[in-house]
Amino acid sequence: MAKRPGPGPDDLDADLLASPDEIAAALAEPTAPPLTDALDLHHYAPRECADLVADYLDAARAAGFRHVRIIHGKGTGALRRTVHAVLARHPAVAHYQLAAEHAGSWGATAVELRPS
Repeated sequence: MAKRPGPGPDDLDADLLASPDEIAAALAEPTAPPLTDALDLHHYAPRECADLVADYLDAARAAGFRHVRIIHGKGTGALRRTVHAVLARHPAVAHYQLAAEHAGSWGATAVELRPS
């Protein structure tokens, strides 16, 4: 059985191809997720969470958020204790408590930020 020839390099539309410089620029610029009033820590390694929470609080405050929610999950409580330790010493935090039942209960923490 004979193979059908596929398109070759000469058959491609040059306008659709990115240059090596364009590819390198796209790879060099990480795209950050949009900043919202909630930070879900389920996607991060526990060792990253303390710094991530502190950075998130700074960014949320700078963006004008007054109330945010940090989702740490229920699990063993280790991540919740880490989050609460960061919140207890962060200068942007006015108050924090476990979230309301409809907002995550003991799997999330509601945070009130000081105005910037």
